[in-house]
Amino acid sequence: MATEKPTLHAPAEHVSPGAEELQTAPCTDAAQAESASEESSADLAAGVSPACAGRPCDVAETTEAAESGTDGDAADAEVDFSEEEAALAARDAGLEIEGETAEEAEAGESAAGESSELLFKAENKDELLAEFARMLEERPVQAIRREVEALKIAFYRMRRAEVETARRAFVAQGGAEEAFVPTADDAETRLKELFKAYRRRRDEFLAGLEAEQERNLQVKLGIIEEIKELVGSDETLDHTFNKFRELQTRWKETGMVPQTNVKDLWENYNLQVENFYGFIKINKELRDLDLKKNYEHKVALCEAAEALVLEPSIVEAFRKLQKLHDEWRETGPVAHEYKETLWERFKEASTRINKQHQEYFEALKAEQQKNLELKTGLCAATEELAAQPLVSRKEWNRASERLLEIQKTWKTIGFAPKKDNNRIYERFRAACDKFFECKRRFYEGFKAEMDHNLQLKNELCEAAEALMNSEDWKKTTDELIALQARWKETGAVSRRHADAVWKRFRAACDKFFERKSVHFATENNEYEENLQKKLSLLDEMAAADVKAGGYEAIREFQRRWGEIGFVPIKQKDAVQKRYKAVVDELFAALRGTERDRSMNRFREKVATLRSAGEKRMRTERERLCNRVRQLEQEAAQLENNIGFFARSKGAETLIADVRSKIARMHEEIAATVEKVKLLDRQAAEVQKNANNDKQEDK
Repeated sequence: MATEKPTLHAPAEHVSPGAEELQTAPCTDAAQAESASEESSADLAAGVSPACAGRPCDVAETTEAAESGTDGDAADAEVDFSEEEAALAARDAGLEIEGETAEEAEAGESAAGESSELLFKAENKDELLAEFARMLEERPVQAIRREVEALKIAFYRMRRAEVETARRAFVAQGGAEEAFVPTADDAETRLKELFKAYRRRRDEFLAGLEAEQERNLQVKLGIIEEIKELVGSDETLDHTFNKFRELQTRWKETGMVPQTNVKDLWENYNLQVENFYGFIKINKELRDLDLKKNYEHKVALCEAAEALVLEPSIVEAFRKLQKLHDEWRETGPVAHEYKETLWERFKEASTRINKQHQEYFEALKAEQQKNLELKTGLCAATEELAAQPLVSRKEWNRASERLLEIQKTWKTIGFAPKKDNNRIYERFRAACDKFFECKRRFYEGFKAEMDHNLQLKNELCEAAEALMNSEDWKKTTDELIALQARWKETGAVSRRHADAVWKRFRAACDKFFERKSVHFATENNEYEENLQKKLSLLDEMAAADVKAGGYEAIREFQRRWGEIGFVPIKQKDAVQKRYKAVVDELFAALRGTERDRSMNRFREKVATLRSAGEKRMRTERERLCNRVRQLEQEAAQLENNIGFFARSKGAETLIADVRSKIARMHEEIAATVEKVKLLDRQAAEVQKNANNDKQEDK
């Protein structure tokens, strides 16, 4: 706040079937096996800490990661959502700015550089606020909108980082996470005051802009009236023409008018300009000179519009085209024979840019809609992940890695449509928060369980230490073996304590058995005889064909091994290691593939079903057929889901995981179909035998 990468660790405190049997052997051998098992358990306790989506990791998670020896890679590979979170925090604080005006857009493009660089150099909130105050004092309010947007995001990123640091410190000191309340931030109060001042100045600017546009409208209407008055004037032509030039200059120097009046105003102005040129046609030389000047200027405007095709940014090209249109309108008429030709040329160039501009925004709109669909799918996947009933650390680690992949995929997808962008992110964040809240509760319970296990193992250490100086060799041996068995039954403890508590327990057991060995030093001859018996038994075990005797043969070997007494302590480790290797080889010879074992068990089950009657066999067949249909439906559904992420970046691992699941389903389908065929053969055989019995009865 993620594609699944299974970490295939063995179960905690797992031992081989051969090693499990050693618990019934004399205590020295049992302690040896327990040592190997516990050390392996400590190594296998490691899990994978989740990424936190740019949001705080739960204390329970980080504590568990530290205690269990969790790899740091996954924790370090967090996906950074701090900018999105800061934007939402600014919005929740009421620091949104209404739609951007044309004046703000134009001023922002020309004046954003220096201040933006300073914002990114700011090392703390005070420097950001100082920059905000400087902008308000020194720069026009319409020129700083984009810097203000960037500044509030930077501020809330720093603020969120401070709150998270304080929250972690609070929890580390023993406080309950839900009881943490961030302290009031004076800097945030100053930010809101500055923002209020900015918003007030901006409102004043917008209000003044509207009034100024209305004044400009009246000025331009007056200019039009003055041009009307020039037509039919009794003054000399030179004086009239100079006055017309002055009116044109005033028109150009007068600013923008309200948008609703632009079209009518320009049409009226152009009409009066045309009338004026018609009025002065009696002075052809002066009129032709002006028309030529207008012609040359409009040709230049056509060339400038045609050159916009080479502009890399279509948005910038469109903006420049609007300025060219303003200049076109402000330029006077040309000779009648050039009027339509020039306008068609200028319009053709404008049409190309307008078409590109429209296609650009249509493509952008389509892309944003596609991004929304992709993000909606990621939200659904995250919500499904958060709803899964995960019950083990391995499941949580795999789910966390999968969520991390989903988050990485999210960051590769661009913006959704503006009206949906915040909504879809808040949905995604809520799903991630739910996932990590569930994980936090799981690890709180798991930590309590490990603390309980540590208490139990400390009690076993105390019991072993109470026996380590005993001289009742037989009874104490039995009691220590019983303690070792209880030790194995006790669950894992955090890795921080695992090594120390195990060494304490083993030291107590070793001390007793070392004393026992010294006590029975006079019985070395018996030990040598036991050694030869064990070596002979090992040779017999190595040469035995256990496939005929099965697991019973192995258990018989283990029983005989257990009946043989101690061996010399110097040979104990070597002979025990050899015994374990031979036992493991015997078990490996019987295991075969998982499918073979499953079919063997099913054959035994079929034999039982056959003796129970044909109805039981039909029931079993229907159950297997239902299972095949269920697996086929699930595999088909997963195949359909793959297409959803096919074009997303960073989704390769997620797709590979789904394909792996589909492959396992197909393997299970094949095995189940084979079982159905076996049932059918058995049913046919039962039917055949029944028919034969009927024939014999006849």
